[in-house]
Amino acid sequence: MVGERKTSIFGIVNALILACIAIATLYPVLYITVISFSDTASVIQGKVFLFPKGFNLDAYKEVLSNNTIPRAYLNSIYYTALGTFINLLFTAVAAYPLSQPNFFGRRVFMLGIIVTMFLNPGIIPTYIVVQKLGLTDTVWSLVLPNAIWTMELIILKSFYENMSSQIREAALIDGASETRILFRIVIPLSKPALASIGLFFFMGHWNSFFLPLIYLNDKEMYPLQVVLRDMLIFNSENDAGLVDRAALAPQAVKNATIVLSMIPVLLIYPFAQKYFAKGVMLGSEKG
Repeated sequence: MVGERKTSIFGIVNALILACIAIATLYPVLYITVISFSDTASVIQGKVFLFPKGFNLDAYKEVLSNNTIPRAYLNSIYYTALGTFINLLFTAVAAYPLSQPNFFGRRVFMLGIIVTMFLNPGIIPTYIVVQKLGLTDTVWSLVLPNAIWTMELIILKSFYENMSSQIREAALIDGASETRILFRIVIPLSKPALASIGLFFFMGHWNSFFLPLIYLNDKEMYPLQVVLRDMLIFNSENDAGLVDRAALAPQAVKNATIVLSMIPVLLIYPFAQKYFAKGVMLGSEKG
């Protein structure tokens, strides 16, 4: 009886804590969205709280009518799609041999990979390498230096190790090559793990602003996060002419841009969520 009471109290306290965390997480998103849909006078006077005042889409019309934001939006989609594809391809290919017990030098390679988690060369040596290779001001400077992420590689390697070795052995007996086994058998069976780490790759590329900031000199190649950063920190929206013509509140324009930047994440995350927990847990079962 006492144990049941303690369990009940724990459940209530846990629910309250999770509710507080959920509110603290969702309120900024709600506030930003509400501001973006409210009229200028209400925003300036501070009358907007939980619901839009004077509902309108002027901020979104102004943002989308300017070439800066749509071009940056398309750049972000392109960089994210290409970067995520390269990450998944390189990680899947690299994790496969490392998951095979008979792979020569397996422990040495794994040690070298794990060391990179603790000994990062830093941004200056990396920038020099990218510059010497002639990759600056190209999309490749954003996707090739980070083609493989160590933690995601370890997760996928562990997932491969949990797969039945009998499937690979049967394919080898039938005359299949290692490449065919990887792309025709292993990768199709690894959809949960690939979806879970793919979500990390997607979020990393979509939210990236530091790498484009140092590797890209052409402003027309800037992704959305860099443009948004300039708007929030340096108030460059006035230079871009985003608020002059419509006499909109700067907060409304900024928040409309933020809401637009969240749309791809909100669309993709629910589809990847069903694979997320399964993929990560399956990759961590084998110690």
